[in-house]
Amino acid sequence: MDSALPLPYLVHQSDSCCVHQPATTHPLILVVEDDDDNLLLIRYALESFGCRFVGQEDSRNALHTAKECKPDLILMDILLPNVDGIQLVQHLKQDEATRDIPVIAVTALAKLEDRENLLLAGFVDYVSKPYMLDDLEAAIRRHLR
Repeated sequence: MDSALPLPYLVHQSDSCCVHQPATTHPLILVVEDDDDNLLLIRYALESFGCRFVGQEDSRNALHTAKECKPDLILMDILLPNVDGIQLVQHLKQDEATRDIPVIAVTALAKLEDRENLLLAGFVDYVSKPYMLDDLEAAIRRHLR
């Protein structure tokens, strides 16, 4: 990410991954995405939706980030290096601290069987890349508590 850009909603650090913020009415969304451009686009979209943002590019650290930050919702790419999104959502659903967090797949996998497999793996919804911002917002609003 371009460090010159102001990142008021980016709650992301190399060690702790999440800075605890005061309670707010703005939902916190964890985005697990390894592409910097996609991460930046989602960050701007979430800001426009009135959400706070925490980004995680490394799938290996995403479980820790979810436990520490306790997001209201997770947006997750599927084709991630190291641990793919399907394995990661299964780990999230097996952990008592994260099992109730809704996870939406945001991915280029677009076949009907891909969607069915993602829902069976534990994702609550699916947004196909490239996506319209209205579709992303609708999916997020459907699953926020």
